[in-house]
Amino acid sequence: MSRIAIVGSGIGALAIAIRCKLKGHDVEVFEQSCSLGGKLSEMRFEGYRFDMGPSLFTLPSLVDELFALAGKKPSDYLSYHKLNIITRYFYPDGTIVNAYSDAAAFAKEAEQKVGISAQRVLGYLDKSKDLYERTANLFIFSPFNLLKLAKSDDAKAIAKKPLMLLAHKKMHAVNVQRLGEPKMVQLFDRYATYNGSNPYKAPGTLTIIPHLEHNIGAFFPDNGMFAIVESLVKLGEELGVKYHTNSRVGEISISNSVAKGISVNGRFREADVVVCNADVSYAYKHLLPKLSLGAVRSRLKPSTSALIFYWGMNQQFDNLDVHNILFSGSYKDEFRMLDKGRIYHDPTVYIFIGSKACAADAPKGKEGWFTMINVPANTGQHWDLMITEARKNIQNKIKQMLGIDVTSHIVAERITDPRSIEARTSSLRGALYGFSSNNPFSAFLRHPNRHSKIRNLYFVGGSVHPGGGIPLCIASAKIADSEMDA
Repeated sequence: MSRIAIVGSGIGALAIAIRCKLKGHDVEVFEQSCSLGGKLSEMRFEGYRFDMGPSLFTLPSLVDELFALAGKKPSDYLSYHKLNIITRYFYPDGTIVNAYSDAAAFAKEAEQKVGISAQRVLGYLDKSKDLYERTANLFIFSPFNLLKLAKSDDAKAIAKKPLMLLAHKKMHAVNVQRLGEPKMVQLFDRYATYNGSNPYKAPGTLTIIPHLEHNIGAFFPDNGMFAIVESLVKLGEELGVKYHTNSRVGEISISNSVAKGISVNGRFREADVVVCNADVSYAYKHLLPKLSLGAVRSRLKPSTSALIFYWGMNQQFDNLDVHNILFSGSYKDEFRMLDKGRIYHDPTVYIFIGSKACAADAPKGKEGWFTMINVPANTGQHWDLMITEARKNIQNKIKQMLGIDVTSHIVAERITDPRSIEARTSSLRGALYGFSSNNPFSAFLRHPNRHSKIRNLYFVGGSVHPGGGIPLCIASAKIADSEMDA
């Protein structure tokens, strides 16, 4: 039996803690904040409850697998349902498109609302599915060892047709070619933001993302997104995982190229294996100061961050669904401003209303709005001034596009910005997804799940291979676990 110390408590950490405990190891999780879950957390105030991190649940089978491995019935720990409408999209000209979870219904909706043929939309989703099926095992669910990958059947198939990865094209260009219709292009360009990237710079490979929602499905836990954390922690506790909050790790101890343990609140804790769930840039700067992240990775740019207004509203609004997008009039200009470290005056606004799916999240007859825009990572901007201006622009946009004067309905408010995200999660400049995927080689440059030179040191979470988001974080844990057995 090995003693395993896990630094951080994000979804990747919770998943690998369960996997390691099921193998009989002594597992302890150390979290610097007062609660578990990392970026997937919650906020409660004045009768409202808000999920603070990821707001969409895809590939739930990856979570179910953890319970199944423990011989448990997944639904006894986490209940969830498939959304009928994934997202309701609002355009500046008044067009409204419901992205139904049923692909055929969504394609028909697009045909009726914006004039694109349903077959063209379905064809796009088929190509997204094909790309996923050809590459998922290679790039998402396997350790990123170039030598081993090159020998796999999947790699050999790609080697014969390397252009199928679409890495040589920009995501926006692929969407224009395959869809043509500007509103549908904008809708599918949005998926670049799922890992904090720019569709005008990111590789066409990211057109793989829509498959997860539109072909497999978008889901929502019956008790809110934070229920995912609660369910995994409950399982871990039953198995014997020990969780420590308010436990700040100062350094990962390395001796003779072997991980030996960690220092926690100034005291050394010996361990046979250390798993780091901290943001990889933070880890190398603070936890592994004698090691180098590498010149190439150090030059990578952080992903975008977020400005989020948590609004307790004094009534319910029937024209909105759980997930809503109010598109910018110029997506290209919006991303151009983000690249300059600024916020566009007409940003795309995401309104997530968890209380529509989980009534207990707001007082009766009221709603809680998670209102978010993409913003640049923190480089020392005058955030207080930018937030004041953005708040005004967002509220004006909502009034113009939805006919709702939110200033007369907000009865409670909290705000999260890149500074607070950075402080709470130790993420690079408040970036939500570690490094951006704007570089066509980003997938190859992500930090591996096992350190190549330090034995017994592993990495999980959104800032390492295979990437950010709940499914990929869980995948990182599965990969790291397999690497321990290699």
